Amino acid sequence: MTFDNAKSSPSTETLSRTELELSGVWRVVVLNDPVNLMSYVVMIFKKVFGFTETAARRHMLEVHEQGRSVVWSGLREKAEAYVFTLQQWHLTAVLEPDETR
Repeated sequence: MTFDNAKSSPSTETLSRTELELSGVWRVVVLNDPVNLMSYVVMIFKKVFGFTETAARRHMLEVHEQGRSVVWSGLREKAEAYVFTLQQWHLTAVLEPDETR
């Protein structure tokens, strides 16, 4: 049995792609659900994101009429925190990569 003394490490290409996936821009998307009242969704958007009444209503109507609304985009870690917070408030929220940039 022969042991290779060379250390096995991931390729630079793999690291760069992984780093890009983690550090790229991510979107927080709220999906429509048949449970939450429109006024409740507006209140949560104002509380979590600090939206004005107008912005919160616009996103709520987008969720209601189109089935989804991108409510925030930015670094993955912060996006994950927002998704978790929205889910704690019983909204259906998902994280997706922003491939438009």
